[in-house]
Amino acid sequence: MTAPGFPTSRLLDQLPAVKGGYTGNAPLDKMTRFRVGGPAEVMFRPADEGDLIQFLEIKPVNIPVTVIGAGSNLLVRDGGVAGVVVRLGREFAEVQTLPGGEVRAGAAALNPSVATAARDAGIAGIEFLSSIPGTIGGSLRMNAGSFGVEMKDVVTAARALDDGGGFHDLTPADLGFAYRSCAVPQKWIFLSVLFRGRPGEIADISRRLTEIRNARRMNQPQRASTGGSTFTNPPGGKKAWQLIDEAGCRGLRRGDAVVSEKHCNFLINTYNATAADLEGLGEEVRQRVAATSGVNLEWEIRRIGVAAGEGKP
Repeated sequence: MTAPGFPTSRLLDQLPAVKGGYTGNAPLDKMTRFRVGGPAEVMFRPADEGDLIQFLEIKPVNIPVTVIGAGSNLLVRDGGVAGVVVRLGREFAEVQTLPGGEVRAGAAALNPSVATAARDAGIAGIEFLSSIPGTIGGSLRMNAGSFGVEMKDVVTAARALDDGGGFHDLTPADLGFAYRSCAVPQKWIFLSVLFRGRPGEIADISRRLTEIRNARRMNQPQRASTGGSTFTNPPGGKKAWQLIDEAGCRGLRRGDAVVSEKHCNFLINTYNATAADLEGLGEEVRQRVAATSGVNLEWEIRRIGVAAGEGKP
């Protein structure tokens, strides 16, 4: 159940004219893989890079801006997200393969699409992207990784806009990668990323992509409303799923939210769960794991917005 929405007319009156579009009380539930959550007070889809820069330069500084990608690792709370939610479209999703095994991808490009483009150009080394739902910008933000490779291992440069619309060309040192995080301010918006792969045979790369796809099918829930891995792996020792399993949480349920039987670091909306159901279930898992192992699991899924009934913060 979502909140009735925000009174958006006052906010819309404060926003600069743009070439792209504004939408008041824009539904966000269908934009996330959990299929839950309240609306964006205003959603902005910039027409191009210049449009986004102008928006950031002119908008009042007190208006919060939140960027979302494909919503694959995102939980939007039931009361929605105040301020402006920016969603980059296909104008920010171009993928270019370059000589020497490099790939340049826009922040809105889907990870699997980048892996496929690299394969078609005979560029190896970034196949792991095929296993990560979501966009390049989101993967960069969280230093996403799988199958033994992380973004930090293949990213050589990135471009971003700060919250005032200023460009920043970032080196790996600037990005400050750490486990499931980077050091770039949360308010900055990634525009593009440069990857360095290596020359490879298309047949070999295709074989690796198939291996990754089959491994995911065997070990992770498929065609489910889920945000992927819920918690980061704690340092040293056991992985999050092992601790969750040992705490007796496999199959644990709250309303229509359930801990996956197949991979218990995944929460699933089985039918009509709310964001509160999912977040509450996640917190219960954390409490049980802490009680049985003494380990405090940290959320990997990004949670944004306010609970139902809280209204505009």
